[in-house]
Amino acid sequence: MSQRSKPSDAGLIEAFLEMMSAERGAGLNTLAAYGRDLTGFAGAIPCGLVAAGRDDIRRWLAGLGGSASSQARRLSALRQFYGFLHGEEIRADNPCLTLETPRRARPLPKILSRADMDAMIAEAARQAENSAEGKRLLCIVEMLYAAGLRVSELAGLPLAAVRGKDGFLLVKGKGGKERLAPMGPSARAAVQTYLDIRAEFLPQNAPRAERYLFCSRGKGGFLTRQRLFQLLKGLALKAGLDPAKVSPHVLRHAFATHLVEGGADLRSVQTLLGHADIATTEIYTHVAKDHLKKVMAKAHPLAKK
Repeated sequence: MSQRSKPSDAGLIEAFLEMMSAERGAGLNTLAAYGRDLTGFAGAIPCGLVAAGRDDIRRWLAGLGGSASSQARRLSALRQFYGFLHGEEIRADNPCLTLETPRRARPLPKILSRADMDAMIAEAARQAENSAEGKRLLCIVEMLYAAGLRVSELAGLPLAAVRGKDGFLLVKGKGGKERLAPMGPSARAAVQTYLDIRAEFLPQNAPRAERYLFCSRGKGGFLTRQRLFQLLKGLALKAGLDPAKVSPHVLRHAFATHLVEGGADLRSVQTLLGHADIATTEIYTHVAKDHLKKVMAKAHPLAKK
């Protein structure tokens, strides 16, 4: 390509945005953001977009500052832009490939203490003495906390999943991946108590509901996620806890946090939760840090001096 025939930076940006719109279906907001980022980068480097290198990109990003999400978006725009130039044989490489995307700070999950969980289970057990709804509620709480299930996993759990006598649930998680989730004696007892009265919740002329553990007259045949949220928040209120702190996912967090506090290794917790990446599980080491500090202060010989 001759020097005269080389397109301008503005022309390259326009061609890239047209490709993103036509071939990848990028929305107007995305196209506008990418256009601003690329135009800003082009105006900040004297050598032009085609000649820019990895160090030029790194310095530009560092000079702008901003949140990790903003930095990640800018780098994504540049990475896709230079991928486009490489594909069009305008550049021999993509200088962004070796640049690491800034990581967003992972927010710490809401957690319930062991005392909180004891209060919820005690209240559910009290209700279980008086009603079928209470027995079902106790089963729900025990299974969420004892097996660390996602709310979608619990809602759609087939009746067959609890028929085994080995103390394990076969759970189908994200991406259709299956895992074994163990249940302790109290959870198994709660399940059996619920099974004894489950027929009271089985709607007539609803064959779809028969296959689910927590059957319902709803369209899907099982308790919805929304209904499970409502049941737990109602239980939290009666147990003297702030309902805003409680949800099915918070009980899953409590399961993982209390395992780590008890000394469980991260690989085991990862398997129990069904996490594909152990980095997702590592957050529980931060959640449990106060407990671990107390253990260190109490048990380490140098801490006693």
